[in-house]
Amino acid sequence: MTDLFEPRLPVARLHKSFRLVLDDPTCAAVMPIIQSWSVGLVERSREGDKFVKEFQSTFNSAMWELYLNKALTELGFTADFSLAVPDFCVTAPDGYRFNIEAVISDRGAGAAPANPASLDAFKNRCALKLIGKLTDKAELFRGSQGKKRPYGSLSHVRNVPFVVAIAPFDSDYSLLQNNELINLVLFGIGEPSHDPGSFGEQARVAEIRTPSGAPVKMGIFTNDSFKEISAVIFSTVGTFGKAVVESGVNRIIRSNRYRCIEKSAVGHDAAAWALGDRYSVSQKKLAYLKTRRWDFGREIAGSDIRICATALHSETHLDGLHIYYNPYAQCPLRPDVFQSGEITHNFYDTVKNEPAQFHPDGALVSRLLFDPDLQSLEHLLRTDGFLGQR
Repeated sequence: MTDLFEPRLPVARLHKSFRLVLDDPTCAAVMPIIQSWSVGLVERSREGDKFVKEFQSTFNSAMWELYLNKALTELGFTADFSLAVPDFCVTAPDGYRFNIEAVISDRGAGAAPANPASLDAFKNRCALKLIGKLTDKAELFRGSQGKKRPYGSLSHVRNVPFVVAIAPFDSDYSLLQNNELINLVLFGIGEPSHDPGSFGEQARVAEIRTPSGAPVKMGIFTNDSFKEISAVIFSTVGTFGKAVVESGVNRIIRSNRYRCIEKSAVGHDAAAWALGDRYSVSQKKLAYLKTRRWDFGREIAGSDIRICATALHSETHLDGLHIYYNPYAQCPLRPDVFQSGEITHNFYDTVKNEPAQFHPDGALVSRLLFDPDLQSLEHLLRTDGFLGQR
């Protein structure tokens, strides 16, 4: 098997994240995990050496493809790597075919970390990055930028669902956006309201503006403007951190999971569904749990925020994965193809003119890793309100 971590480029051309992996002794256990994700992908005809160099020089885009490659394997799919494009020409166990083009919203080469003037400015910039990349892929399919052989003209792409898998890597904070900004881009909805009178409601957002003031339309899956894209795969946790978790390397982990239950189903575990914020602390085991619960009529919903050591954290490879279906797609993706209990399925109801999002109870919303030291632990406990709780 082609070794991803045997340097093939001069040191000056190696991405800083790749160099950090090589230089950090604790990453010795992480490298075999990432290597295992590459099965098939790095053996691609005439592409193996190119992919390894991309991994070593750009890191994030290749990490996203590696994550996807392993995810497709876990779902029982096979990819035909004899075809040069798109990135994954996929066949499901029942013979159903679709294609995936992978992309990330990344910072430019050599770009300094962005420090937006406000949270709103940060969110706008991230949303513009996402829609810019999705636009690029739609145009790649259409051939609207003078491409001689647009994807849509290829026999193995034509009349087959075309899926774009996108992940945000454009700043040190981009992974904190969860699914809020992809909801904005695809469905034209803002973040849930925290006001008592409208708690949980999401306002419609028709457009946002670039720094120069130019309007950019949001909600591209609420009309046929992106009909070439059948669906979008999205995750903010399909990252290097996923490999660290799977390796078992000791870290302090802060995770946030969505929780929901029908009120009629609450039984002996009623305490776990008590409304409001509640804290559970086990300092001896380094395990902290904050439960947040709200009343939504027939349901109780909220989140479980956990701070714990790696040994107490549980996470699958597919945890945190979202599929967004385009109701206006010229070739829709069959909604029963991605069968796994961890995956969130997001639809847009064209009759009700509103999103229909199905988050499984326990869906992973976010996961962050920190060094296993007292300073990191105290920062997390203070931020999430554990200090002073008993």
